Amino acid sequence: LDGISTEKDLPVHWSTTENVAWKLAMPSRSGATPIVWGNNIFLNVADGDDLYLWCVDKAKGTLIWKKLIAHGNYKINKQNMSSPSPVTDGKNVYVMTGVGVLKGFDFSGNELWVRDIQKDYGKFGLNWGYASSPLLYEDSLYVQVLHGMKTHDPSYLMRIDKKTGKTVWRVIRPTDAVRESPDSYTTPTLLRYGNHVEIVVAGGDCVTGHDPAKGEELWRGTGLNPDNNSAYRTIASPVVHDEVIYVPTRVRPLIAFRAGGRGDISQSHKLWSFMNGPDVPTPVTDGKYFYSVNDRGILWCLDAKTGQEIWGGKRIKPAIYSSSPVLADGKIYVTNEDGLTTVLEAGPMFEVLAENDLSDYTLSSPAISDGHIFMRTAQFLYSIGKP
Repeated sequence: LDGISTEKDLPVHWSTTENVAWKLAMPSRSGATPIVWGNNIFLNVADGDDLYLWCVDKAKGTLIWKKLIAHGNYKINKQNMSSPSPVTDGKNVYVMTGVGVLKGFDFSGNELWVRDIQKDYGKFGLNWGYASSPLLYEDSLYVQVLHGMKTHDPSYLMRIDKKTGKTVWRVIRPTDAVRESPDSYTTPTLLRYGNHVEIVVAGGDCVTGHDPAKGEELWRGTGLNPDNNSAYRTIASPVVHDEVIYVPTRVRPLIAFRAGGRGDISQSHKLWSFMNGPDVPTPVTDGKYFYSVNDRGILWCLDAKTGQEIWGGKRIKPAIYSSSPVLADGKIYVTNEDGLTTVLEAGPMFEVLAENDLSDYTLSSPAISDGHIFMRTAQFLYSIGKP
C-alpha cells in the first residue's frame, strides 16, 4: 500500500545481463505492478485485444497459468486497459481492468466470480481510460470510479464482497471539480489510527475519508486545486503513514493532513503543503523523510512531519518518470520510462549509488520479494538478484 519494503541486502547494480536471475517475455507494456505471494507472481497482462491474469513461478520465471479476464483491450496515450494492479489475500487473487471487468480467481486459476462494473453502473467517463486498482481490506474490495470528463454520471465508491463478488454498498462521491478535474486514476488507501479504520479516496479536487462498513463520507479535505483549473486530473495516489495523509494533486499543492478529523478538515487538520509535488509517480515516506519524484526526474526530500525541505531540486537521469519510487534497504529505487532505475541513498544526504539500464519502455513500479526486485518492462518481466 505504501511503496515500502522491509527486505535487506537487495541488489544495487544490474543490467539486461548482469544480476538477472531470470527474465520472462511479456506481450506488451502495462502500468500494473507485479504482486507477489509465496512462489506466485500475479500480473495483469494485455495481449492484443484481450486481457489476462498471469500466474508466474517466482523461483523459475515460468508461466504457471494464464486466465482470460476480458476482451476489448485498447491503448490510449501511454496506457492500455491492464493498468490496475491485482490484489491478493494469499488464497485468492482479484483483478480489475480498464474495461470495467473485475474477476476473482483462486491460486489454481479457477474463476470464482465476475463483475462488469460498466454494465452495472454505466460507462466510465475518464479522459484517458480507467486505471485505478482495487483496495483489498478484510472481506471486501473497495473500488473507486472518479470521473467526469466524458460523462455526466456522478463519481462513486463501492464495496464488493470478495467471496461472492456482490455489491455491499455503493455511495456517490460528489465533487465541484469541472471538466477534466473530476477524473482520478488513483488507488484508494487505508487509514488506521487509534481504533479507527477509514478508506481514503483522492481526486476531484479533494480527499475524502469513508467508513468501510457503510461507505459514509466522514471527512473531506479541499485546497488541492486552488485556481479551479479545469485540467487538474489526479494520477498520483494518496499515501498514509503515522496517522498522516499525504495527498498529491497535479503537481501543486501536495497537502499533508493529520488523521482524526470529521467534516471539513481543509484547515483544521492541515499540517503542511508543498508546491513541487509529483504529477504521476506516487511519493513514498517512512514517516521521518518524505520523498517526491516529479515527471522529469527531479527529487525532493522533506521532513515528513513538518514539510521542511531536507534537500530538493536534485535531478537524476533526464527522462519521463511514471513509475512510483520504492523505499527499501535504506535506498530509494526510481525507474524512468526508458527502463533506467536510479538507486539513491535514503536519508538526509542526496547520493546516487547506481544507474541500472534495462533499455525498455517501463511504466510499472518495482516489486520486491525474497531478496529479488521484479522489474516489468514492455518486453520482459525481470527477476533482479542472485540466480
